[in-house]
Amino acid sequence: MSTSPAARRLPVLAAALSVAAAGLVAAQPAEARTASHCPRLTVSDGWFGDNQGRIQDLIDSYGRCGAGARHGKKPVAVFDWDNTVVKNDVGDATMYWLLRNSKIQRPVRGDWRTTSRYLTADAAKALTAACPAGASKTLPTGTDTRCADEILAVYGEGATSAGTTAFAGYDRRTTEPSYAWLAQLLHGWTPAQITSFASAARTENLSAPVDAVQRVGSNTKATAWVRYYDQQRDLIRTLQKAGFDVWITSASPEPVVDVWARGAGVAPDHAIGIRSTTEHGRTTSHLKGCGSVKDGDDSMITYIDGKRCWINQEIFGVRGAAAEKVQPANRRQVFAAGDSDTDVSFLRDATGLRLVLNRNKNELMCRAYDDSDGRWIVNPMFIEPKGQKAAPYPCATTGYTERDGTAAAVRRGDGSVVPDQRDSVYGG
Repeated sequence: MSTSPAARRLPVLAAALSVAAAGLVAAQPAEARTASHCPRLTVSDGWFGDNQGRIQDLIDSYGRCGAGARHGKKPVAVFDWDNTVVKNDVGDATMYWLLRNSKIQRPVRGDWRTTSRYLTADAAKALTAACPAGASKTLPTGTDTRCADEILAVYGEGATSAGTTAFAGYDRRTTEPSYAWLAQLLHGWTPAQITSFASAARTENLSAPVDAVQRVGSNTKATAWVRYYDQQRDLIRTLQKAGFDVWITSASPEPVVDVWARGAGVAPDHAIGIRSTTEHGRTTSHLKGCGSVKDGDDSMITYIDGKRCWINQEIFGVRGAAAEKVQPANRRQVFAAGDSDTDVSFLRDATGLRLVLNRNKNELMCRAYDDSDGRWIVNPMFIEPKGQKAAPYPCATTGYTERDGTAAAVRRGDGSVVPDQRDSVYGG
């Protein structure tokens, strides 16, 4: 990533807008200038280098008092959730709560293959053996360690406890079946019940001390805490005050994201997570589709290219297969923030700035450090940041994952290969 001051500023257009905005403000009386000044970021701790200043420049340029403000159309900012707005994973927090409290319902007709079209025969067999049939509506995972352990292995590792592959036959750029499986295992509950489960998990995880662990099945070291990043809540609040339309996108179930997003000032109608279909008011094991993917196909969740589709569809109103494509600049988000390869596509779509929290994810860090268009900024995680990655990111060889799972080189938009990148923005 370039260290040149010029290369680390906003794109030329945004800079020009900032200059124009300054001219407009200077022409106003002193009282008007004070009243119209864009809101300021107030939390400075944790920001690397000039990252906070660059974000403030973007707010000043595109916000309600900048020349970049468009009449009647708010600039859009989109944040990933887990490990971007909060430390740790709210999907994991919810899964652990469900297992400890025996809130996962038995699969339809006792057939585990009904919980995911991508579940392998080996995984279905292992789950059937570990979680035998019974009269109760829910699985006794709070007391049945073997059953809880098998579900945890399939969910957390994408493999059975014996090490065999749990999911197969899916597009690695539009879905991750283990992420989707949490939403699918919520089948049989109403949205209100799922909200109550997520709320209970949230209360526990916010109350637990940092670095707390819990027992789930036989795992005695499952993460038991989550924290909001003060810096990101401040950023979201400032963007909203400046007139931005702020959204959340996450590969956790949408009712779970809704519960947590409120704590960052984002309403449920501005949170996009994995959406389940419903029957008679209860969720099913099938998922809603996006773009050309129909409801119940279960192949397009908020994951890599799937996040692009859901953002285009839900925020910008693009319908059909067109939602799966990159849109013109005036129908894309100005700002985006993420931490993982799952966020690559919607981050690349952002026209102003792309904030990356460094969790050593290969494709994302390759693109961020390459910074081919000067719009990427990298920051250590605000809580327990990772240290420097010793080896370079393998951008030129295996940093990219093809749709079939094959590893390949990371390429720029013009097709050129991104060279290996060294980690340069990390914790102490």
